Amino acid sequence: MAVHSKASTVWNGSLADGSGTTTLATGAATLAVDWKARAEGSESTTTPEELLAAAHASCYSMALSNALSEIGSPPEQIEASAVVTFVPGEGVRSSVITVSARVPGIDQLKFSEIAEEAKDGCPVSQALAGVHISLESATLL
Repeated sequence: MAVHSKASTVWNGSLADGSGTTTLATGAATLAVDWKARAEGSESTTTPEELLAAAHASCYSMALSNALSEIGSPPEQIEASAVVTFVPGEGVRSSVITVSARVPGIDQLKFSEIAEEAKDGCPVSQALAGVHISLESATLL
């Protein structure tokens, strides 16, 4: 069965001077968006790339949890982050994942191997196939 996820944005004004709000259909968040934050960065206004980073980190965590469980080493905890790089005029250039986890019964070498495989198996990684995706570090806690 297919699952459909939805979000919507209302934008007012031109690209450079305008702004908008993006709302998740679940009602979990309504977020301000604008071009200045996207092109220059911001501590208070989100960007499509921040939302993409959130999607990538959460999807990767699920993929890694599943991969570890499949080899008989379910994780106690996974902490993953993704940094998505956007270059104005070029678009999204990369997503860099960092992960640390508490996984009983597994050594660092095996964890690194499974972490790399999960990067490639993550559906968001697959959706970003035209973007450079890397696993910066995979550390057992």
